[in-house]
Parts: sequence; C-alpha cells; structure tokens
Amino acid sequence: MSLVLFGLALSGSAQAQDAHRFVMTGVGRFANFADTASIVATPEGGRIRAFQVVEPDFRAGDRAYWGGWSWWAFDCQAGTMDRLDFAAVRETGEEGPATPDTEPGHVAAQGGDAFELLVAACNPDDYDTDAVMLREAVILGRSNLAAY
Repeated sequence: MSLVLFGLALSGSAQAQDAHRFVMTGVGRFANFADTASIVATPEGGRIRAFQVVEPDFRAGDRAYWGGWSWWAFDCQAGTMDRLDFAAVRETGEEGPATPDTEPGHVAAQGGDAFELLVAACNPDDYDTDAVMLREAVILGRSNLAAY
C-alpha cells in the first residue's frame, strides 16, 4: 500500500457526516454497502469507502456497534482491491479510530465481497441508491441480515 493512499484513507474520517449514496453489495456474515458518493476516481479505478453492518446487539466488551467503515483502493482494469483500513462505528454513530490494513491488495475473486464492491465501484451508475444516511443503511442491512 502506498503512503499516498494510506494518507487518503486516513483523511476520510469526516466522511461519516457527509452525504452518502449507499448501494447494498451483499449479505452474509455482514450486510455490505458501497458508498458510491465517496468514490475518488483515477484513470485505473480509485478509492471507495464501504460499510459493513453487523447484527443487532453486536457488542465488543461493553460497547454496542453498528459495524465499520473501510477505505478500499480499486483498479477496474486489473480487477484488484486493496483494503486500506477499518474503523468501527458504535451505535452512537461515533467512529474510529481507523486501523490500517497492512495486507497486500489482491485480485477480487468472482462471488466474493471484494468482487461485489469492485463491480459497484467501477459501475456506480448501474445501481440504485439503497440509503443516503448511515442509520438508514444500518436498518436496511440488519433487516437483510435477519432474513438471511
């Protein structure tokens, strides 16, 4: 991961209060959303922020969580994804701190969560908006988790 992308990833913490365009990309262990409003494009792809919703009453210690944000770098031509960080979000909406993800990027395998995020990142206009506020995405995600 380049230092430039790492710096860009850390600079996104204010994004939580900005307008969103959440697109649900899958449901399994988590309900996954691409925030296509966060896309920063480059000729090859760019970066996008994604949110993972956890089941209701998910707790770590004595704190309840909605899930967490991650910045991802993507390359549409090469079909690769690189998760840059993770920042948990408490049920109060409080975010962070972001923890860098030091694993190398990888080719997004068809059928996997990273692949679904890549497809949404590379083709954002092909998707309808599922939610515009984080709380809405959490409600929708938890509803889909319950039905899964």
